[in-house]
Parts: sequence; structure tokens; C-alpha cells
Amino acid sequence: MTQTRTVFYISDGTGLTVEGLGHSLLAQFEGLEYNSVTLPFVNSAAHAREAVQQINAEARSAALQPLVFCTLVDPQLRAVVRESEAAFFDLYDAFLGPVAETLGMPASVSVGRAHGMDSHTRYGMRMDAVNFALSTDDGSTTHGYEHADVIIIGVSRSGKTPTCLYLALQYGVRAANYPLTEEDLEDLQLPALLRPYRNRLYALIIDPDRLHEIRSERRPDSRYASLKQCRYELRQVAALYRHEGLHPLDTTHMSVEEIASTIVHEVASRKRTR
Repeated sequence: MTQTRTVFYISDGTGLTVEGLGHSLLAQFEGLEYNSVTLPFVNSAAHAREAVQQINAEARSAALQPLVFCTLVDPQLRAVVRESEAAFFDLYDAFLGPVAETLGMPASVSVGRAHGMDSHTRYGMRMDAVNFALSTDDGSTTHGYEHADVIIIGVSRSGKTPTCLYLALQYGVRAANYPLTEEDLEDLQLPALLRPYRNRLYALIIDPDRLHEIRSERRPDSRYASLKQCRYELRQVAALYRHEGLHPLDTTHMSVEEIASTIVHEVASRKRTR
């Protein structure tokens, strides 16, 4: 039986950076089971000591030594957490020294500067993109499509909404999404309102069994979630894409992050070829 290990992510900010780095590293180890504990805003000696107490309590009660991934900028706070009874991985210390040496300048130790280069303009752009994604979600309104960077199409529950929100929040991309209905699938052609924006369309597709599983979590034992209906819709949408010359992205085994990153790369490629 595989034992579960506890992994602590410790940051003087939100913890998003250290979580991303830690998850990427742990993903390389197949079969590893772990519980994640994020301790954000550890920005004082008192907070650091509280974190150590929590880590040590876990270390003494668990069968496996916990792991600590840390992105505390202040070396004094890092020193406090380093004394915990855990395997300690200092993700900043591994890179700050070499980067400082290459740049020929010391690193600032200002707490919470992980996103210091993200200007107010950039933040405003991301928030505007989030509002755009929410207002145009699931075809709720098609007004403003001329302002969209991306319009994601596909059948219901193929990954459109979370991808749009991730594109907005992470990249500042103004992403709308439009669900292809049974009427669209019967006609085997794009809705007329989408045609003016053809060069902004990104088509998604998914395996019928996976779609059935996802829909069953939302509406169990419904026609909408039935495997027969899922197979029909995906057979029709594949035919629609072929008829329209669209090359769909298969989201069956992709995370939202992977879908969004693939689309961003494709957006950049399209811009270069125009």
C-alpha cells in the first residue's frame, strides 16, 4: 500500500509560485501520493516559527518525513524554517545566487516581490480579461466578440469555461467561449454569428467516455450525460470541424494549464504568419 507524504509550500506571498514549482517537480515521480499544505504570507519571524511548529507536528505524527518547498526571500526567515524536521528545498536560494552573479548586482530581499515586475497596467489588463470571460461565458452574450483575442468553441463540458478564465487570469487574454448546440451540430456548420471571427476560433474536442464521465458528475442519469448522447455530439462536432477546416485540440488528457498554454502558443504562431 502506497503511503501518503505531506508536502508544505511556504511563501512570503500568495504561495502560487512555490506551488507551481513544487507541483512541477513532484509530477516527475510516478505513483507518488501526497497531501499539499500551503502556508502563504509567512513574512515575519513569528509566522516562520508557527510554520515550523506545524511542520514538526506533522513530522512527528506521520510515517514519512514531510517535504518543504520554500520561496521565502528573507534569508533569516529561511533559516528559521530550514531548522524544521522536514526535507527542506529552498527554491529561491538555488537560483538567486547564480542570477545575481550573472547580472552583477545583488538581489533585493524585499518580501512579496515575486510579482514585482507585474505592473498596474498588466494587472488591470488581466482583470479586464477576467470580466470579459465571465460576461461572454457559454455564449451568454455575443456582443463584444470583435474585442476577443480568442473564441473557444466546442460541445458542453469540453473545457471551454475554465480555459477562458485561466487564459484571462494568467495571460491577460480576452477569451470568449461559445457552446455548439444540437442545432449547430445537425446543420454541420458554424453559427452565422461566429463566421466574422473565424480567425479567432479555437476548437476543442474530447473523448466520448471522458465527456460522459464529466457530464454524469453534473447531471447523473440524464439524456445530456448519456454515453449515447456524448458519442452523437462528438461525432457530429468532429464532422463540423472537418467541414469547416478547423483543427481541434483534444482536451481528453490535458489539464486546463496545458490547454491554455497550447492556445497561447497557437495565438502567437497565427500572429507571426499574418
